[in-house]
Amino acid sequence: MTTTTATSKKKRHIALGCEGSANKLGIGIIAHDPLTGAATVLSNIRHTFVSPPGTGFLPKDTARHHRAYFVRVAKQALAAAGVSVSEIDCICYTKGPGMGAPLTSVAAGARTLALLWEKELVGVNHCVGHIEMGRAITGAENPVVLYVSGGNTQVIAYAEQRYRIFGEALDIAVGNCLDRFARALEISNDPAPGYNIEQLAKQGGRVLVDLPYAVKGMDCSFSGILTQAEEVVAQMKKGKKGPDGEAITPADMCFSLQETVFAMLVEITERAMAHVGSNQVLIVGGVGCNERLQEMMGAMAVERGGSVYATDERFCIDNGIMIAHAGLLAYETGFRTPLVESTCTQRFRTDEVFVKWRK
Repeated sequence: MTTTTATSKKKRHIALGCEGSANKLGIGIIAHDPLTGAATVLSNIRHTFVSPPGTGFLPKDTARHHRAYFVRVAKQALAAAGVSVSEIDCICYTKGPGMGAPLTSVAAGARTLALLWEKELVGVNHCVGHIEMGRAITGAENPVVLYVSGGNTQVIAYAEQRYRIFGEALDIAVGNCLDRFARALEISNDPAPGYNIEQLAKQGGRVLVDLPYAVKGMDCSFSGILTQAEEVVAQMKKGKKGPDGEAITPADMCFSLQETVFAMLVEITERAMAHVGSNQVLIVGGVGCNERLQEMMGAMAVERGGSVYATDERFCIDNGIMIAHAGLLAYETGFRTPLVESTCTQRFRTDEVFVKWRK
């Protein structure tokens, strides 16, 4: 990677990234070699706000958590990275999309660090952060990207210095669907509702509950599936039996929901692959950690003579290092966010970002 700034004379460029668009507060530090473009993760610290079972995380409570832990997480990231403040080139923060109050809290923390340390700010699109981190970790060259998280569900491909959205959820994101279903079953939110659904689903499979399947071209819909699943859970609690007279268990419901929504995601991803002529799939976002989703996507990719790329929970789940990485890529092309423009937005489309660092 070559750069256009004076900082290219340094042996390495270093960025600190701050993420807090949902219930994860993450601060990470990354280094780039200006000659080779190689990225080195120096630290990746995260602290999660966990709400009680049967509840979601409210913006005000999540923001309060981020404010309470910001300083200690930043100190931990610096200590783990083994770098001094003078070595850091820029402070990167999540500009959006996400929940307004948590985003604002972390942006205020990032601005404070930038002013205190006299560093420049770089606002980062959360979705682009996921994509660039996934590309860096897996080595995927030019894949179709399935971005699946609590707030977003998109099928994306790169073209002419933009990440183009080919399909997306028309209502709620797949992660939000899973999270809200976990509330219906009163599943623990620790470490994450989606993770606990995945573990329960591994115990199910005796009964496949019929749920709506809503795919429209390369778009999909999850609200109807969630409503039907919640109704089945309500009936299940009253002792309703399955089609063969078997009792429907929470594990069966988790299995059925996963199989249905993941089949939808595989279908729209395959359609996008055929459209753009790619045989690579990169799965990013918190839901991308799910082993069953990776397995189903892998089976489809193999049939097409392709391959699937995914990361583990360190980089799939929201984290500060992905913001640091994407922000440093932009910084090295000359991009800066003036202090007066260091705002946040709950709606920040993936395709709004000019990806200057890719040819």
